[in-house]
Amino acid sequence: MRWPETTTLLLRADDGVLHVTLNRPDARNALNALMIDELDAVFDAIAASREVRAVVLRGAGGHFCAGADLKEVIAGGLKAPAPGEADPIEAWSRRFGAMLRKAGQLPAVLIAVCEGAVLGGGLGFSCVSDIAFAQVDAKFGLPETTRGLPPAQIAPFVVERIGLTQARRLCLTGAQFRGREALALGLVHECFDDETELQTRLDASLEQILHCAPQANAVTKDIILKVARMDMDAVLDDAARQFARCVRGPEAPEGIAAFMQKRAPKWARGT
Repeated sequence: MRWPETTTLLLRADDGVLHVTLNRPDARNALNALMIDELDAVFDAIAASREVRAVVLRGAGGHFCAGADLKEVIAGGLKAPAPGEADPIEAWSRRFGAMLRKAGQLPAVLIAVCEGAVLGGGLGFSCVSDIAFAQVDAKFGLPETTRGLPPAQIAPFVVERIGLTQARRLCLTGAQFRGREALALGLVHECFDDETELQTRLDASLEQILHCAPQANAVTKDIILKVARMDMDAVLDDAARQFARCVRGPEAPEGIAAFMQKRAPKWARGT
């Protein structure tokens, strides 16, 4: 698979796993327009690939992501556009939201490694991930309102992740908190103290993912994500259709045969 050329991201493919590292360490990996565009292109490539079964999203230099690059937002122009003109700030914001939603809808399993600054958009990435790990001293928060801004493209994903009651508290106070509280809130799934513990937990999760059939995982994720967005009967009707397609597809016969023969299926790592 040929991946897009990037300057704000580091990409490393390894046995069905794509490691994507946000690489603006001098800015604590704050999101500028170029990084948003490059993430968008990489996510498109992942969605089109049959090779990638898991994506590990991490930040360079000890920080995950400090949110939006506000210097660039302001540089977009504070003067309101003339009637009929496109608003560059509105377009910037909406493009970020579209990219964040695309990350959450990837057919591959998305793993977020949260350490250092996990603020604004960085917290948004944790909300759209399938699995999130947090370093115990990582600093989470939605500081937008303390800067006179709403977390406009992030708040909806926070509500989906942890529910309305806690989302209201976090979004309306600008409170910052550490990794263990993020775990208690349900923002992340596991905490780690150091790199050694992270690698142990990450390797265990990747091993589990790579023993699952990739198309079955993609279909399962699609069903799960529809629950909050569609009438339940429509979700179940669609799930039944996808189940039938999977039964007649290539993975189910192999998976059932492997189970009956007490062996690993062909898609499992190491077979």
